Amino acid sequence: MSKTNDALWKIVLAEMQTKVSQANFHTLFKNTYLLSLEESIATIAAPSTMIIDLLQKRFAPDIKRILSEQSGKDINLLFIPKVFPTTKETTDNSPLFIPDDKPQPKSLTVGHLTRVRPDFTFESFAVSASNQLAFVSSQTVAQNIGRSYNPLFLYGPVGVGKTHLMHAIANDVYQKDPSKKILYVTSEEFTNDVIDAIRTNDTAKMKRRFRSAFLLLIDDIQFIEGKERVQEELFHTFNILIDNGSQICLSSDRPPHEIKKLEKRLSSRFAGGLTVDISIPDFELKAAILGIKAKKYGHELPNDVISFLAERAEDTRSLEGLLLRVITQATSGDQKITIELAQKALGNMVAETRRNLHADDIIDYVCNYYNVKPTQLKGPKRNAALVRARQVAMYLIQKELKLTLVDIGNLLGGRDHTTIMHGVDKIGKLVENKADVTEDIMGITKTLRG
Repeated sequence: MSKTNDALWKIVLAEMQTKVSQANFHTLFKNTYLLSLEESIATIAAPSTMIIDLLQKRFAPDIKRILSEQSGKDINLLFIPKVFPTTKETTDNSPLFIPDDKPQPKSLTVGHLTRVRPDFTFESFAVSASNQLAFVSSQTVAQNIGRSYNPLFLYGPVGVGKTHLMHAIANDVYQKDPSKKILYVTSEEFTNDVIDAIRTNDTAKMKRRFRSAFLLLIDDIQFIEGKERVQEELFHTFNILIDNGSQICLSSDRPPHEIKKLEKRLSSRFAGGLTVDISIPDFELKAAILGIKAKKYGHELPNDVISFLAERAEDTRSLEGLLLRVITQATSGDQKITIELAQKALGNMVAETRRNLHADDIIDYVCNYYNVKPTQLKGPKRNAALVRARQVAMYLIQKELKLTLVDIGNLLGGRDHTTIMHGVDKIGKLVENKADVTEDIMGITKTLRG
């Protein structure tokens, strides 16, 4: 972004700051900038389509007027999701982040492998009993690369903070020594790199890139199951990095021994360091995360709103979605965030979800998850696997659709309402006690809600 564009946008921001509250200004205009001004078109970058919609609806005329006055032209506006200038592929020793005097993107790619979010740090990670061991272990690894817990294997359901900790390790290592080669990839990206290298008969470059890393982080490693050639390459890369004193960090939705079709020698390597479980966040952790994220967006949440949102979020990822929905509702009407506003914002979402969701959908998703047929779920058989799947279906239909016990019984093969009551109560108590079935409920619920 040139100095001229920078100066113009500062003038726009200065006037906008006088028109809205500080919290709304922070939410709407933070991380926006004038990307270009060519001919009579001003291209304005904003961090999300949600922000773009709000800027266009509420502030486009003012922005157009200011830029037209300052440039002496009749300016038209073009809003785009945040895009940073494309640079040529850099060498492996290039800095992990762009300098502080330039806008920082949500994630940065150096070459085509290294992508680390600058905002995912240890300082921004909310700690509670459910993730304390993983947090401390990650800090220890960052401070003792290659010497403690190698590899570090973090596992747990979606949305519990595994990726945040992986990025935090990378950020911490980079701050200590920016010259070190830090590679963060998903297992899909690692797989694609291996496949591309084999297809083009150029495995040497791929091997050099991964095997020269000081710190290699691979997210969602469970997706390499069944991919023999990929597993072979990872095995050799693993051994070379360990021998070189480099650090490996892995994340998964399950522990190594539960990853099917994973070579025993690789499973053994994964379990050879420290394997840490991150469990589903408790209420206190969700409340803490909401406070941190709200401040990030320039808002303070009343305690009753925090409780309201924390009780409704399934995991830490859904927390931010709920929070942004409330902030959008407040910002669009320039209102204070209150419990009434939060109820209105989420009420529309719940009503919309329930209108589009049917009992048959829940039954199908439960059957797919537990690998049983709907006819079996509704049938008379009572082996342990079927009973568990059937009771989960009862619980989810009652929770999501609020159907009567009699109606649920009719849907599930004409079962008595007392049987349904027992099933719903049993799963409910297991969820309260954070039993294994809780992860099943979360996985199915996330699928139901898209």
